[in-house]
Amino acid sequence: MLMAAQHLSLTAKPSFTHRTYATQSSDDGKQNLPPPPDQFGSLQSVFRRRLLTGVSAASLLAVGANFVGVTSFLLGFSPEAARNLKLDALYPVGGYSRYIDTNEGFEFIYPENWLGDQTVLYRAAGKAERSLDPPPLGGGGGRRRSLNEPAVAFGPPGSTGELNVSVIVSPVSIDFSIEAFGGAEEVGEAVVRKITKSGKSMDIKGELIRSNLREDSLKKVKYYELEFGVESTNFKRHNVAVCCARNGRLFTLNAQSPESAWPQFKSQFYTIADSFNLV
Repeated sequence: MLMAAQHLSLTAKPSFTHRTYATQSSDDGKQNLPPPPDQFGSLQSVFRRRLLTGVSAASLLAVGANFVGVTSFLLGFSPEAARNLKLDALYPVGGYSRYIDTNEGFEFIYPENWLGDQTVLYRAAGKAERSLDPPPLGGGGGRRRSLNEPAVAFGPPGSTGELNVSVIVSPVSIDFSIEAFGGAEEVGEAVVRKITKSGKSMDIKGELIRSNLREDSLKKVKYYELEFGVESTNFKRHNVAVCCARNGRLFTLNAQSPESAWPQFKSQFYTIADSFNLV
């Protein structure tokens, strides 16, 4: 039996691989156990720091790039604070973006989905179509342009120019003063009269709807906010304008829409007008 068993052990070919594990014995004869879990604490802290760093970096990138509107969403929780910091010049806040013209020295906000109004810009470049933007109130002393060219204009995608907001900066005499026309109502009436009389080839009627004076005591600037309607046999428009003057220049922001679209854009026009400031 012993011989047969030895013969089998020498001739049999096992189908599995033997693995030998060696352990060292301690002085007291006990084997060393695997390291306890708390020995991985330092390694876990490293992984945790890297994970948090990666998440933070990804969050910063998402905010910086306004990824899927993340930044605009966060700034929307405090729109006034974001606008005071001019962050809406980089990211839309509360549905509006800010335009700042450092050369002419003015700023305002407009609906974030509005684009540069090519119709108005082409017209300003020399198109023969007459613009109905409010012309300068005073005629004396300053260099007059044959065409009031807007410094900037925005409108909804696909706009034909009937719906837009634009800003005209016109040179006037250095001592020009809007206050010379009187209060806000008198200034509004003067603007409407100027527009209706400028329509030499068509019968244009105008009506002053609302006027208001907004003052910036720090910059010593008075903003005349006007709402008026203009119509003829070919069109009927609703306008909201802001006029102010400083250092020999007359600034006029004008937002206009077809009368039929006025109820839809009324709130946006008031927001645009309230945001217009000299910088």
